[in-house]
Amino acid sequence: MRHVNVALFVPHVGCPNQCSFCNQRAISGKRTQVTPDDVEKAVQIALGNPDSRGGEIAFFGGSFTAIERQTMISLLEAAYRFVADGSFKGIRISTRPDAIDEEICSLLKSYGVTAVELGAQSLDDNVLALNRRGHTVQDVVNATKMLKSAGFETGLQMMTGLYGSTDSDSIETARKIIKLQPDTVRIYPTVVLESTHLCELYRSGEYTPQTVESAAELCATLLEMFDDAGINVIRTGLHSGGDVEGEYVAGAYHPAFKEICESKIYLRKALEFIKANSIPQGKIEICVSPKAVSPMTGQKKANILALHELGYDAKIIADEKIEKYKLYILRNERL
Repeated sequence: MRHVNVALFVPHVGCPNQCSFCNQRAISGKRTQVTPDDVEKAVQIALGNPDSRGGEIAFFGGSFTAIERQTMISLLEAAYRFVADGSFKGIRISTRPDAIDEEICSLLKSYGVTAVELGAQSLDDNVLALNRRGHTVQDVVNATKMLKSAGFETGLQMMTGLYGSTDSDSIETARKIIKLQPDTVRIYPTVVLESTHLCELYRSGEYTPQTVESAAELCATLLEMFDDAGINVIRTGLHSGGDVEGEYVAGAYHPAFKEICESKIYLRKALEFIKANSIPQGKIEICVSPKAVSPMTGQKKANILALHELGYDAKIIADEKIEKYKLYILRNERL
């Protein structure tokens, strides 16, 4: 069962830096700060949905553990009573790697926090510095180990296409993240938003953003890497909503970005299978898991059309026995 989570955005509170790409108000759509009353109201609305029981209360945006201490505690207190009474399984927060220490871990535990996500963004110190992150790779390593040791579900967030970044260092970041063995990962291709330093760099010609196509090719590779390592990727691409569309300037933003990435994975797999098994041109059946029928087909039947150009008339078949990112192909002249 998929549970309903309560997501509360805390835009740019506690951040000691203004990162090159950051416009939390655009991402979250929030221009005022969350209060304990906001937590209460959001949770009460969620409790009207029976699927909310077993979900999480999540504080995203900003750097939750770096905000003014009493403000942070007041928000945790407002959320914790719904964890204590069994309405929700726990509290999830996101924060900076350099805003985690032993004392913070103990405090978070005492208020029912069960999951902590770190905005790592890159595990290349040069890329971090160019994008004004204000923390180092070692800060990410230290915080991740500390959180895992304290028993938190630990997530790492990474970005592709940052200023000064290449596909190669993004792949290397993914390799380093895999070595840290987080429970979850989020992958965010960089999007240029108004009122950011990155926007200035873009308009001056100093920064060239990824396109949706180039970012999807890279992120398809990253998704496979994390899947092979048994790490759950819980988000790929910036979420729609907030004021992203209104503040968007350039970069790899698409509301169905993850499906575009997965479509590329399945087309790659199909072509590899055809080559490895010397399948002749003609009518074929591609068998995938039921959830993979859409990405195997591709948006606007892109994969079907790509295969057709190569001489294959493909029909997609759902097979519940097939695992994620797996497929097999049958030659079938009777189609």
